[in-house]
Amino acid sequence: MNPGITTIAQVGEFLAFDEIIDVRSPAEFADDHIPGSLNCPVLDDAQRREVGTLYKQVSPFEAKKIGAAHVAENIARHLRERFLGRPKTWRPLVVCWRGGQRSGSMTHIFRRIGWDAQQLDGGYKRYRALVVAALAELPRAMRFKVICGATGSGKSRILHALGRLGEQVLDLEELACHKGSVLGVLPGAAQPSQKMFESRLLGALRGLDRARPVYVEAESRKIGAIHLPDALIETMRGGECLNVDAAFRSRVDFLLHDYDYFLGDPGWFNSRLDGLRGLQSGETIARWQGYASAGLWPALVGELLELHYDPLYRRSQHRNYRSFGTPQVFTADDLTPGGVEDVARQIVGG
Repeated sequence: MNPGITTIAQVGEFLAFDEIIDVRSPAEFADDHIPGSLNCPVLDDAQRREVGTLYKQVSPFEAKKIGAAHVAENIARHLRERFLGRPKTWRPLVVCWRGGQRSGSMTHIFRRIGWDAQQLDGGYKRYRALVVAALAELPRAMRFKVICGATGSGKSRILHALGRLGEQVLDLEELACHKGSVLGVLPGAAQPSQKMFESRLLGALRGLDRARPVYVEAESRKIGAIHLPDALIETMRGGECLNVDAAFRSRVDFLLHDYDYFLGDPGWFNSRLDGLRGLQSGETIARWQGYASAGLWPALVGELLELHYDPLYRRSQHRNYRSFGTPQVFTADDLTPGGVEDVARQIVGG
């Protein structure tokens, strides 16, 4: 192996470096990156497009000249603004898309200064392959306790309460930035890319103690636009089911509070109801949209539960979770914050 080029065989080996510097463009970095890495582009998005256009339309030689000028200027700026205070013992890992010229340029300059900078062999693509491989195996080492319950049973809040009691929890909806149904979009909060979700998921799994149970909310294969890895969903479906049996009225009241951001924007809510076409009749959706426009939220939530979510839940849980037919059952007639804490204590005590 050439000096200054490092091969990584496991995700945990990234921790051996003082800092990880990702020199890809901001758009590439936003799509996914090694957690904790610092984005110092040697070509920004516009410069990358410029160089790519020159390469295709003029010549590789002209593209390389302009690219080299941009790279030199950007590395000099990063050096002045971010790295002049680093000690001589500093050992960074420099990453680009494939471990080529972009990371090689910064690594060369840093090593000439005297830092033991290392270039990641294979670049981000190597990291991505390690993530995919780890997510095919690591979830199977976990022992999941799955919080089940019909929509509006407060499962996510119970999961958070279990975390406050010191239990290990895996909050997939938080990682996916979505509440997991057609109405689960969080206003003003975009979901991460699939790759970024998987990086976050791997980080969360690596922080768990495999000797202890992990509480997780029952999910389908998709949370919004995010797909759960096969190994994770399969292991969850083989886990122990803990069923929260909440009173219907309490579920309606809970949802009215949990989704209160809908109440101020009936038009946006009605646009989300359009996603149920094909699952519900046009007449039913029109009635629900009328409820929303008139502010008849309790009636709307009640019908959504009775006609859509509850039948869907019964079908999916019996089909997908092996122990759902014989779960532990925890009654939850009170889904206020205090009631949620009580359910969590019952689960831990059970």
